[in-house]
Amino acid sequence: MNTIIGTYECKVDAKGRLMMPAALKKQLTASLQSGFVLKRSVFQQCLELYPMEEWDLMMKKINKLNRFVKKNNDFIRRFTAGVKVVEVDALGRLLVPKDLVTFASISKDVVFSSAVNIVEIWDKDLYEKSISGEDMDFADLAEEVMGNINDDDDGIS
Repeated sequence: MNTIIGTYECKVDAKGRLMMPAALKKQLTASLQSGFVLKRSVFQQCLELYPMEEWDLMMKKINKLNRFVKKNNDFIRRFTAGVKVVEVDALGRLLVPKDLVTFASISKDVVFSSAVNIVEIWDKDLYEKSISGEDMDFADLAEEVMGNINDDDDGIS
């Protein structure tokens, strides 16, 4: 799977369907036939849209966990809570089940945000709040997370 790029806005219709933005749909063309998995995010009040190939890779990792270890079993249950297989219809719409709409507090304006190999789906107001930086200093976070990564021989990351 290639890296997904971009942040896109759309509106939710009365039936909870999202019109997938054309630029995003184009990036996900290879995944349209096999479908997607939609789930609650672990860390944020948003949804995560996994192309089926990415979901299968994640499940391979999770299936390596010993289910006779209580923490592993609890994690698997919580990670897969509310998971749904979804498809983009012929008109380019994605139906978000009501329980996931409720979890993510999706009202009318939605943001699709690329997250490397998956797409996060946010209520627009919650997305704006999450990126506003009020609860953290992004420069400090970037240094902590990426500061020790140096894959180049020239010492420049």
